[in-house]
Amino acid sequence: MSRPEILIRPMQGDAEAHVCTAAMVSSEPWLTLRFSYEVTFKVVTDPSREAYVAVAGTEIMGFIVLNLVGPLRGYIQTICVLPSWRAQGIGTRLLTYAEQRIFREHPNVFLFVSSFNHVAQQFYAALGYQRIGEAPDYIVKGHSEFLLRKTLGPIADFTPRSSTSS
Repeated sequence: MSRPEILIRPMQGDAEAHVCTAAMVSSEPWLTLRFSYEVTFKVVTDPSREAYVAVAGTEIMGFIVLNLVGPLRGYIQTICVLPSWRAQGIGTRLLTYAEQRIFREHPNVFLFVSSFNHVAQQFYAALGYQRIGEAPDYIVKGHSEFLLRKTLGPIADFTPRSSTSS
């Protein structure tokens, strides 16, 4: 059986946003974090964010939401792989895509991972992310969110690549 061709592209429309929202709120870590459908849909469709989907044909495999403004420029707000596509490299593909996008404009990629989400912590560590902070009881009582960063270096030494360079 051949692997499907995977395309990562901007999320298109509410129908795709609903698929992504449903996948997110029905699986961990979002169940433990008690994310509601309404709040999650607003995050996924926030026009100040960039949302991308990984697709095989018309099937959504996963998605990622980026925040490129504010104090943590280069923040990955959400990454989710649909359950039937987990452990097949989709998360790595989405994260790599996001890093390439962010590193064109900012020298740092930031994300939070829940203290109870050990699989995700190992995943991010294997891809070069370092824990730089902890926010106890940030989303739900009894669990911390760990702030992770992958960096090209200090902001003062960084020169953004123009959007026309490769």
